[in-house]
Amino acid sequence: MPCDRLSYGFCEKAQLFCLWSIPHNIWRRITYLFLYKIRGNMEELRRLKIPYPIIVEGKYDRLRLLSVCEANIYVTDGFGIFKKNEKLSLFRELSKRTPIIVLTDSDGAGKLIRSHLTSAVPKDRLIQLYIPKIRGVEKRKSEPSAEGTLGVEGMERSMLYNMLLPFEDEKITERIMENPISKTDFYNFGLSGGADSKAKRDVLASKLGLPSGMTANALLEAIKILVTYGEWIELMAENETKM
Repeated sequence: MPCDRLSYGFCEKAQLFCLWSIPHNIWRRITYLFLYKIRGNMEELRRLKIPYPIIVEGKYDRLRLLSVCEANIYVTDGFGIFKKNEKLSLFRELSKRTPIIVLTDSDGAGKLIRSHLTSAVPKDRLIQLYIPKIRGVEKRKSEPSAEGTLGVEGMERSMLYNMLLPFEDEKITERIMENPISKTDFYNFGLSGGADSKAKRDVLASKLGLPSGMTANALLEAIKILVTYGEWIELMAENETKM
């Protein structure tokens, strides 16, 4: 029994079998759910509930994150944070009650804003998350940024979803603090203190989807969030094997 025209086209595209005996509207819903489970795009079905405040640069970054999560999201208004002491005071007060997630763009401006926040709020109260450097132009813009890379607003929703997913768990910060990866590990693996340490850090950052040019301390903080100690050892063993 052949598929009808609509069913056949959908089946061919999705590479799924037709379910002729099921009403068409129900069949389409089942196929939709199955496709998104295969692709891991469950953010289309629900938004994450993040218990931590999140700081981003601008309103479009905030809107992008709100499309994948429910959270209290604050903006720095770009470089406006350098002039708004009351906003820094707010972040300091918030940090006394809860850790705060910081997610700025991967360009030079994003680094400056992140550095300013880090100098104003205790480091141990900030959860530093990073987006990779990806060349491109956001949909609402006609021209690329000065460095030609996408900001938080230009990131794929699936990437942001997977980045924030672990932070639904309120105990994640405890596990990050208990992660034993240390500065000594960085030194022993040549990621700090050597002539080629910066290049090695950039290679490692690229593998983990992090931007290049990170300092040893910044990369260490990010890695403690992203991988367990066991995964760290496996990762470095793999690196040494390839060298």
